[in-house]
Amino acid sequence: MSHIPRCMSTQHPDNVQIPFFASDAELQGEDEVQEAYYVFSHLGCDEQMWDYEGKEVDNFVVKKLLSTYEPFFRQVFLGEHVFITPRVPNPAIEKTEAKILLETLGSIPRSYDAAILFNPDSPPPIFEVILPMTVSAADINRVYNYYVHYIAAKDTQQIPGDTITIGEWLGSFRPQRINVIPLFEGVEHLLNAAQVIEEFLRDKELEYQRVFLARSDPAMNSGLIATVLANKIALYQLDQLSQRLGIELYPILGMGSASFRGHLKPTTVEQIAQEFSSVQTFTIQSAFKYDYSPLEVVTAIQKLKAIPRGRASEVDQERCLTIIEKTTVAYREQVTQLAQLITTIAKYVPRRRKRKSHSGLFGYFRNVSGIQLPRAIAFTCSLYSLGIPPELLGLHVLSPDEISFLRQTIVNFDADLAEALQYVDLDSPYLPSRICQAVERLKIEYQPNLDHLRLTREVTESLHHNRHERLGELIVRAASLRRFLG
Repeated sequence: MSHIPRCMSTQHPDNVQIPFFASDAELQGEDEVQEAYYVFSHLGCDEQMWDYEGKEVDNFVVKKLLSTYEPFFRQVFLGEHVFITPRVPNPAIEKTEAKILLETLGSIPRSYDAAILFNPDSPPPIFEVILPMTVSAADINRVYNYYVHYIAAKDTQQIPGDTITIGEWLGSFRPQRINVIPLFEGVEHLLNAAQVIEEFLRDKELEYQRVFLARSDPAMNSGLIATVLANKIALYQLDQLSQRLGIELYPILGMGSASFRGHLKPTTVEQIAQEFSSVQTFTIQSAFKYDYSPLEVVTAIQKLKAIPRGRASEVDQERCLTIIEKTTVAYREQVTQLAQLITTIAKYVPRRRKRKSHSGLFGYFRNVSGIQLPRAIAFTCSLYSLGIPPELLGLHVLSPDEISFLRQTIVNFDADLAEALQYVDLDSPYLPSRICQAVERLKIEYQPNLDHLRLTREVTESLHHNRHERLGELIVRAASLRRFLG
C-alpha cells in the first residue's frame, strides 16, 4: 500500500441536513455509491468505509463507481489513490449476519475483475476489511485465514472429477491475501489492543498493520473520560509496540462531531490532531460532511491531510486506570437512571440511513446494567435534546486532583466540556442531581446557547404533559443549532 489514508469517510448517520444528492431522507443503495464518488472527487477524502454491519449494502460498488464515474477513476485509481474499505459483520457476535462476512470476502476477487476490465494495470480495488468488536487475535486470524485458504486458494484447487482448476474455470482469484483491520470497541478491549496485535503479528511478515480504535461506542458504554483515557493508553502502547517490533502500526480513530463521540468537525481538526498526534486515519462522519458548507469541509480535510503524524504521548497508565474505573461506575449509574427517558426520546430521532437493528457492542453494557438502549447516535441525540449532554455524566466523582491530572493528560479537556456545556439545562427536572455540583467544581467558562435551551425546555414540557407529537420537530431544530444529531 503506497498511501495510508488520512481521512476515512464513513456512513455513520449523525447528520441533521440531508445531502443534496440524496433521493430520500434515509440514504441507501445508489445514494451511497454516489456519496463515495462525492467524498473522493469533491471533498478530498481518500477512503470510504463500506459498511456491511447492520445495514443493507450495494455489493457492486466498485463496478458501479468505475462505470458511472469513468473520467474521474481514469485519473484517480481505486486501491492506489483512494480506497473502499468494507466493514464486515463479526460472526462471533452477530450470528444472524455471520454469512454476510463470507459473501463480502467472496466479492473481493469479483471487484478486482471489474477493475482489471476497466484498467489492465489496476491494483486490487479492495484489499482490506474492518472487523468490528474484535477481542482476540483469533478473531482477526479467522478472517485472514478464511480468505487466504478458502477464497484465494480456489485459484489452484481442482474440481473433483475434472482436469481444470477453479481458477482456470472462473478466472484468477486476486488479491492472494487481504489485510484485516481489527476494530476495538469496549474500553477493556481498547486497553488490550496492543497485546492482541502483537499476538496476531507473531507468525506473519507484514509491512504494516492498521488498527481501528472506537471512540463513540465505548463512550456510550463507559463515559467520555474513561474512553478518552483508554484511547490514549491504547495509542501509546501501539506506538511502543511498533518501535519494538519494527513494524509500522497505523491507528485509525473513529470520531463523530459531538464531544461525546470525538468532537471532530471542520472547526476542530487542528486541536483533534494535536490531541491524538499518532493517529494516521481519522473518520469523517456524516455531520462533518453535510452539516457544514462544502468549502468549510474541503478546507478542513485539506488542513487535516497537511498536518504531519507524530508520536503518541506517554500517559500515567496506573492513574488513568483508577479514573477509568471510578468514572465508568458513576457514568453507568446515571445512565441507568435516565434509561427509560432516553428510550422514549430516541423513537423521535430521525433516521438518516437505512439500518437494521444493532445486536452488537451495547450487549456488553446490557450485561453490566441489565438495560437496553438505542445506538450511540440516537442515545447522544436524546440526551442533548433534554439539555443533558452525556459528556457530563459520571464527572461528579472526580476529585480536584484528578481534574487537574485530566487537564494535563487530555489537551482539549476544557474545550471538549465547554462545547458540551453550552447545551446544558441546569434547571432540567431530569438532570441527575450531582451534575450541577460537577459543573461548579470544573469551573469551565462557557456560553449558554439560549436558542437551544428554549428548544430543550419545550422537549421537557412536551414529555411532562405527555404530548409527543412535536418531539421530532423540536429534536431536529435543536440538532440544527448544534450541527449534529448525536
